[in-house]
Amino acid sequence: MGKILWMLTGFLLIACNQNHDKKTAQKDYEHISTTTGEWQLVWDEEFDYIGLPDSAKWSYDTEGNQWGWGNNEAQHYTANDSANAFVENGVLTITARIDSMGGKRYTSARLITKGKGDWLYGRFEIRAKLPTGKGTWPAIWMLPTDWEYGAWPNSGEIDIMENVGYDPDTIVGSAHTKSYNHVAGTQKNAKIYVPTCHTDYHVYALEWEPEEYRLYVDDTCYFTFQNEHGSYAEWPFDKRFHLILNLAVGGNWGGQKGIDESLFPHHFYIDYVRVYAKKAN
Repeated sequence: MGKILWMLTGFLLIACNQNHDKKTAQKDYEHISTTTGEWQLVWDEEFDYIGLPDSAKWSYDTEGNQWGWGNNEAQHYTANDSANAFVENGVLTITARIDSMGGKRYTSARLITKGKGDWLYGRFEIRAKLPTGKGTWPAIWMLPTDWEYGAWPNSGEIDIMENVGYDPDTIVGSAHTKSYNHVAGTQKNAKIYVPTCHTDYHVYALEWEPEEYRLYVDDTCYFTFQNEHGSYAEWPFDKRFHLILNLAVGGNWGGQKGIDESLFPHHFYIDYVRVYAKKAN
C-alpha cells in the first residue's frame, strides 16, 4: 500500500508540475515585449484539441472554387473534411491531396477568421512549418472584412507570408492596394531567405499600426509598408481585417514551374496563432 501511495503521489506531483508548466508558458505569452513596444494578448488559437478546426474561431472559405480564386489555382477547397484540415498533437495540419473534386484534380483547405476574429491594428504571430515541392503555394495573409473601399485591390490585402514550392527557401511579404498591386505591376513587397522554412517551425509576424506595418520572420523585420497619408488608394489599412491560412496548388504564381505530383500529399503545419493589442505608453 505504501508503494502504491508513493507512486500515486509521484504521479500527482508530475501532473501538477505539468499543469504549472503549461500555465507558466501561457502567462509567458499573454504579455510580450518587442523592440516596438509592449503587447497584450487579445485572441489566440493554440490547437490544444483533436478534430476539425474550432468552428468558434474558424470558417472554411470555398466561395472562389468555381473561378480559381482569381489566380487560376488548381485546387478545390473543401469544408469540414478532416483529410484537408485536422488538429492533433497541438498542431493544425492543412493538407493538399490528389483527390478530384469540383472539377479540380487536387483538394486542400482555406481557413478564415472572418466574423470570428476581425481586427484593426495589432501584432499577429503565426508559428508554422511549410510544405515544399513544385506547385505548392502556402500563405498566411489578411483581407478586409467589410470591403468599405470597394472590391480588390481597393480595400487592401496584407500578405504576411507567402512561399512557392519552386523557390522553397524564399519567404515573400507584400502589400496590395489600389495604387500598389501586382496586376498594375506596382506591388510593394520584400523577400527573406529562410532555408529551414520547410524543415523547422518559424514565427511569421505582422505588427500593424496607424503609421505603418512591419513583417517579421522570427525576430527579423524584412518589410515595412508606410502610410503615405494620401488616400485609401495608398493606405486602405484603417479598417478591420481578418486572417487567412491556406495551402494552394498551382496557380499563376505557384504553378509557374509546374506541379510535381510525385511529392503529394503536402502538409502545412500551424502550431499557433496569437493576436495582440499594443499597450498604451
